[in-house]
Amino acid sequence: MNYIQSDEELVQNFLAGNEESFNRLAAKYQERIYWHARRMLGNHFDADEIVQQVLLVMYNKLQTFNFQSSLYTWIYKITSTRSLNMIKRNKLKALIPFDKDEVAGIKDNFNIAENLESKERLEKMEKLLQKIPTKQREVFILRNFDELSYDEISAITGKTVGTLKANYFHAFNKLKEMLKDDE
Repeated sequence: MNYIQSDEELVQNFLAGNEESFNRLAAKYQERIYWHARRMLGNHFDADEIVQQVLLVMYNKLQTFNFQSSLYTWIYKITSTRSLNMIKRNKLKALIPFDKDEVAGIKDNFNIAENLESKERLEKMEKLLQKIPTKQREVFILRNFDELSYDEISAITGKTVGTLKANYFHAFNKLKEMLKDDE
C-alpha cells in the first residue's frame, strides 16, 4: 500500500530522526522553490543557490515550524526573503568591479525551460520582471506563477492584502506597457 504522508507527518517523522522524510519534503518542494526564486532573480545560478539555501534552512529550522500556516507558506516566505536578500547583495556587487575573466566564464546556457512553450518568451518575461520594482515583482510572481491567493501572499510577505493588490496592479500595468512598447 502506497500511503501518501501529509507535510505534518513528514515533518514529525523527520524530527523523530527519519532522514527520508526530509528527502520527501525536499523532493516535493524543490521545483517550486526553484521557479519562485528563478522568477524573482532572473537567472538559473542564483535560483539554484537559493534552492540550496532554503533546503538548508528547512533542514536546520523545521523544529521551529509550528503549523500556524501551511508548510508551503513557510517555505515560500523563506524563499522570498532569501531571494530579496540576494537581489540586495547583487546590487551591491554591481557597484564593485569584478575580474573580467571571472565574469566571462559565467554564462547561463542551461536549457531548463525546454518543456515550456517558448524559451524566448520565458527569457523575455524574466527580463521584463527584472525591470519592475522588487515588491511589485514579488507579488506578481506569487500571484501569477505560483497561483497564490492574496491571503497566502500576505502570510508570506507580512503585508496587507490592500498593499499587495496595489503592488500587483502597478506591476501588471507596467508589464503591460513594456510589452506594448516592445511590439
